[in-house]
Amino acid sequence: MIFLINAFNVKVYLLLTKSIEREIKVTSDKLVVGLAGMPGAGKSIVVSAVKEGGYGVVVMGDVVREETASRGLELNPQNIGKIMLELREKEGKSVIAKRCIPKIERIPENKILVDGIRSLTEVEEFKRHFQKFTLIAVHSSPETRFKRLYHRQRSDDPASWEIFHERDMRELSVGLGEAIAMAEHLIVNEEKYEVAKRKAKEVLRKVEQKWTK
Repeated sequence: MIFLINAFNVKVYLLLTKSIEREIKVTSDKLVVGLAGMPGAGKSIVVSAVKEGGYGVVVMGDVVREETASRGLELNPQNIGKIMLELREKEGKSVIAKRCIPKIERIPENKILVDGIRSLTEVEEFKRHFQKFTLIAVHSSPETRFKRLYHRQRSDDPASWEIFHERDMRELSVGLGEAIAMAEHLIVNEEKYEVAKRKAKEVLRKVEQKWTK
């Protein structure tokens, strides 16, 4: 299970979070909701729900896709994964989050969804800039996720179970499992679209209530 995480890493994360809360210099009063989930878990359902709720949306994966395209590479899982790992190695584990922050600031809406959180390091980076930050996650079984991705047929979607598994392992290697495990709210998405969307709206309502008390 992706939720079986290293206890030491969690302890370190909690200590870092407390340190950040003491030293943080918040630069924005926007409400920012971070969204984590394995490929095919159904994050698009949450995106649909937030758009109806007046949120702006920033997709972290777009940063990597833009970088991949700028190098003249085909947008497939292998190239995108390679560029993601390369960026993290050269510019640090929070590089994608850092590149997203100016995008968030430029959006006129005061409520923003950040789709594609992959690590606790990224969570920490967003918390440095946004006091009103909450992490939520979406979960679906591997079988369900593979079927969704296979039928979606986006250019970077896996064409086989082997490629799907490789992508999962790559995502987990950067810390996605830990981020999902530490989410404040978890949406289990194994039911019909309407049911999952209703769950997403209820979670968003709770998040907004938390920050408007």
